[in-house]
Amino acid sequence: MRKLTLVFSLLLAVLSVQSLFAQQSTTPAPVTARAQNIFIELGGQGLTFTANYDSRFSNKRDGLGGRAGIGYFSVDGDKVMTLPLSLNYLLGKGNKFFELGLGATYISTSGDSEVLFNKNESNVIGTMSFFYRVQPEDSGFAFRIGLSPVFSRDFFLPYYGGLSLGYTF
Repeated sequence: MRKLTLVFSLLLAVLSVQSLFAQQSTTPAPVTARAQNIFIELGGQGLTFTANYDSRFSNKRDGLGGRAGIGYFSVDGDKVMTLPLSLNYLLGKGNKFFELGLGATYISTSGDSEVLFNKNESNVIGTMSFFYRVQPEDSGFAFRIGLSPVFSRDFFLPYYGGLSLGYTF
């Protein structure tokens, strides 16, 4: 009986050690952080010179995301303030993406000249984005260039473009 108890205790100890080893995980699966960008843009969906924040909605480097920005431009007493907001979708792999987007930009003007908008007036226009984007996989310098058609019920500018420089984190 004593031998049986000893064998049973040893068997139980060996099984306990094996189950402890089975609990250890190997290397953890890599966690992909969502891409977030800050950038300045000339032209594009903000129309003027804007500062922007862009982020994906999920923990991926591509897919659905959004952006928001603020811009200001003044020449000879004529002032334009813009607030671009848009949704965008990134297609690609690694650090190179094609961006498709649709949004709206609030514009407030003041001064004497009329270019696209009535002077001293606020307006909302529609914007699109067709951009090539280089965005590092971890963090670092980001670059965007492309077309940003602009439209309202009064006009359509299909070849309006933009250039962005920024940082991905």
